[in-house]
Amino acid sequence: MSRAAGPSATDDDRPLVISVPHPRSLALILTDARRRQLFDSYQVVECEPGGLAALPDPVLAAARYIIGQPPIDAATLERLQSLRCIFNVESNLIDNMPYPTLFERGIHVVTTGAVFAQPVAELGLAMALDLARGVSTAARAFREGREAWGGDGNQGARLIGGSEIGLIGFGDLGRALHRLLTGFGVTIRVFDPWVPDAILRGHGVVPATLEEVMAESDTVFTVAAVTSENQAFIGAAQFAAMRAGASFVLLSRADVVDFDALMAAVRSKHIQAASDVFPEEPLAPDHPVRTLDGFLCSAHRAGALDVAFKRMGDMVLDDMDLMDRGLPPMLCKRAERETVARMRSRPVTTN
Repeated sequence: MSRAAGPSATDDDRPLVISVPHPRSLALILTDARRRQLFDSYQVVECEPGGLAALPDPVLAAARYIIGQPPIDAATLERLQSLRCIFNVESNLIDNMPYPTLFERGIHVVTTGAVFAQPVAELGLAMALDLARGVSTAARAFREGREAWGGDGNQGARLIGGSEIGLIGFGDLGRALHRLLTGFGVTIRVFDPWVPDAILRGHGVVPATLEEVMAESDTVFTVAAVTSENQAFIGAAQFAAMRAGASFVLLSRADVVDFDALMAAVRSKHIQAASDVFPEEPLAPDHPVRTLDGFLCSAHRAGALDVAFKRMGDMVLDDMDLMDRGLPPMLCKRAERETVARMRSRPVTTN
């Protein structure tokens, strides 16, 4: 079902927007003031994710922007004659549209995923600190009346400050983590085959191989996007190469690791781990990671803050304003023709 707001008025010269921001609604990503701005400045047609192709030809022909990333086949794209930009507010680029044709026509595909970098980085640092100092373990013991006082409660504890850190991935999230970690006086090694060494050095980090990051780090943060080339590329051999007692913090997508191998490495007490993401979400009630000592779990909540969702809406409206004035989008991150087809992240189902 779709709902139009104004597009049937023949004398309405406002640009037309098709809104399909599933599962993130306009109410989620826009403040009341921003929502009024959208509906005042644009004709807005709202439809369900699978309903884009069923919209009338005049609506599709006039649409300047799409908010969301609904499936678009070649025939539907041909009908979208005025389209300038697709604003993906799901944050993961999805292989559900003919990207080569979009690029040939000069249509931008942009993502608002950068809004999650700071909140995810902050929770990732919190998880690393928890693993290093046993914060949640000690709190649980205290509630159960079996706390250990003073030095007795710090068996195996270590400092993040002055330690060696590894980052797997150096996109928006990796850079946000880097900014947070610099105050700890750490050495940071980075593995990211999509980022030149000169850029890494320019940020003050050490370019490294995957083997060096895994073997020479006290804490490894995995923040790499899932691509056609790196699914499950961190497995048993990589975990075995880590320092005894090191921490592995997974923040991007579970598909980049062999999750069973990660659990086995934790179960063996060789490393400890934390993850905000899992192979299937929601996770089965009887999944073994739920009861695995040394594995800190978070229910994919690292970035899901209202302030981040509202920032998404701000970025979309500000970039739409730029494009209305003949300028390129500058706040949202543009998909690159060389890499977009390699992305393999699954769509989110829960905000």
